[in-house]
Amino acid sequence: MDSHHSSNFERAAESAPVPGRLAGIDFGTVRIGVAITDPARRLASPLDNYTRRGPAGDARYFCGLAETEAIKTFVVGLPVHLDGKESQKSIEARAFGQWLTETTGVPVVFFDERFTTAEAERILGGAELSKKQRKARLDKLAAQIMLSAFLEAGQPAEQSPRSLDD
Repeated sequence: MDSHHSSNFERAAESAPVPGRLAGIDFGTVRIGVAITDPARRLASPLDNYTRRGPAGDARYFCGLAETEAIKTFVVGLPVHLDGKESQKSIEARAFGQWLTETTGVPVVFFDERFTTAEAERILGGAELSKKQRKARLDKLAAQIMLSAFLEAGQPAEQSPRSLDD
């Protein structure tokens, strides 16, 4: 291998994420959808719909999740407007992500989740499920869709939402 290829390889290796599972978070003030990847980060699967229980209960849940599932990075979805500008919900999601890192010690990255809930609703709408069954699956499916998109995008370290015109 020539030195040019070697230096490119070394730079790629230095910027490569720590191997292990990712957890996708579909943030909500009442419920949070959770999805996880396999350790090789090839597949994202829905895991849980967590109903918030206050700071202490939330801390127990997410610290337990990080430890039990050996989570190396949390990917928190940012709900942004169609023009790519952040919404009030994305500000809340960023604050939650900061709290998540401080609480669990696991790094957080953010990823545009603009269409994940709509896509999850479309998928569940075609399933023969009751309204209650659909609602029970919605948040974790949205988290799975967002986490799958993150994997397909090559796991960017920080995804800044952009306008759809870009």
